[in-house]
Amino acid sequence: MNPLREYNASITRRQFFGRLAGGIGTAALASLLNPGLLAQSLPAPSGVTDNDRRGALPHFVPRAKRVIYLFQNGAPSHVDLFDYKPMLRQWHGRQIPDEVVSGRRFSTMTSGQTERPVVSEISNFAQRGESGAWVSDFLPHTAAIADELCFIKSMYTEAVNHAPAITFFLTGAEMAGRPSMGAWLSYGLGSESDDLPAFVVMTSRDKEASCGQIFYDFYWGSGFLPSKLQGVKFRGSGDPVLYLSNPDGMSPQVRRGILDDIAALNELNLQDYGDPEIATRIAQYEMAYRMQTSVPELTDFSDEPQHVLAMYGPDVLRQGSYAYNCLMARRLAERGVRFIQLMHAGWDQHRNLNTQLKIQCQDTDAPSAALVKDLKQRGLLDDTLVIWGGEFGRTPFLQGKVEEYATWGRDHHPYTFTLWMAGGGVKPGLSYGASDEFGFNAVENKVHVHDFQATVLHLLGLDHERLTFKHQGRRYRLTDVHGHVVKAVLA
Repeated sequence: MNPLREYNASITRRQFFGRLAGGIGTAALASLLNPGLLAQSLPAPSGVTDNDRRGALPHFVPRAKRVIYLFQNGAPSHVDLFDYKPMLRQWHGRQIPDEVVSGRRFSTMTSGQTERPVVSEISNFAQRGESGAWVSDFLPHTAAIADELCFIKSMYTEAVNHAPAITFFLTGAEMAGRPSMGAWLSYGLGSESDDLPAFVVMTSRDKEASCGQIFYDFYWGSGFLPSKLQGVKFRGSGDPVLYLSNPDGMSPQVRRGILDDIAALNELNLQDYGDPEIATRIAQYEMAYRMQTSVPELTDFSDEPQHVLAMYGPDVLRQGSYAYNCLMARRLAERGVRFIQLMHAGWDQHRNLNTQLKIQCQDTDAPSAALVKDLKQRGLLDDTLVIWGGEFGRTPFLQGKVEEYATWGRDHHPYTFTLWMAGGGVKPGLSYGASDEFGFNAVENKVHVHDFQATVLHLLGLDHERLTFKHQGRRYRLTDVHGHVVKAVLA
């Protein structure tokens, strides 16, 4: 790629006219200066732009090399799973105090609800391990590894509906169109694998299909970053990636020859136009060719010991299940994939809290804990950051009426909720931050979404204020203009 052509193609009209008159003045100034005093800047390598060079290397020594993000779509109920509040039992069935909810907005499902009765947790809590972290009986496997986990119990966000809230967590903005976290990390750190993408996505949902969550492609999109950085979605049935297999009658040698010819034609176009999407096309053809060998080996679980398969639970061999995806995540991490994003829908209990929450925990608890244990026993947990959490929490008050037990539910709650992290340089056995006595507002060591994102980047050796990309005349970053590293959770 010709860097000058790419620069000229990306310059805006405003920049062009703004700089047009600066040439004469610049030349005059240069003639008055001693050329020997001017430092010589190193040119960018061929085909590498200034944007690319900004993210080429870690800014400092990283604590983690990769991320596995277990995103729980629909928002797990913090007050039923992690944030034990005896006050809820004392106030069960009574109206939550007005001063607690004053000025707060909720989704349309309860915004017009005149009565907001407090409902106690529907599970039993206990303190776990030496750390004494509170974890529900609904999550026995997670409870067993509590001393490996770093709980953040004072998360808060700004969105009250699913898609904007998920987009905010994954891209730093509520509106779709920004690069996702995985794309930012691929841009900043590149790939450790020659045979697999740097950023892989897998999705699953509850077996009862009780939750109508949709997986939008922009949850793993590259936004204005080069499209080669977007997540590659592995399918939940059939071939994980379409069109990897050669058609009948085509040998690998013939396929290699065709790709070489296509690449040569694309290189000519790249030299003529400098369009980065042409470079993406070349790179993706090559990656697809290498994945023809790497993906079948990746998805072959025949080499997994039986005790490991049992640890992930009975669904581990069912392609497209959460358990299957968790084991795949470990295998991807072993093979150098930088960012592995699992998204599991089913946590949106508006009218089925008393039935579906426990089922959802049964489906996800063992695989999540098994992943942490599996990484640790293989020596991968120290440099792999595992994240578990949703886009917000659930209300301490009831959606519906107390007497209608069968349809109990909790609405969306952005004002405090819990997520946990493990490995990758975070403190194990820590419960950081706290909510008020109702589990309604974060009141101690509050952690905003942008703070969380800044901390994740920091653990990977990236300064969130310096990892930027110039687009439409300004430099963008994952954390927008906000965010602080939560140093208290760092090991």
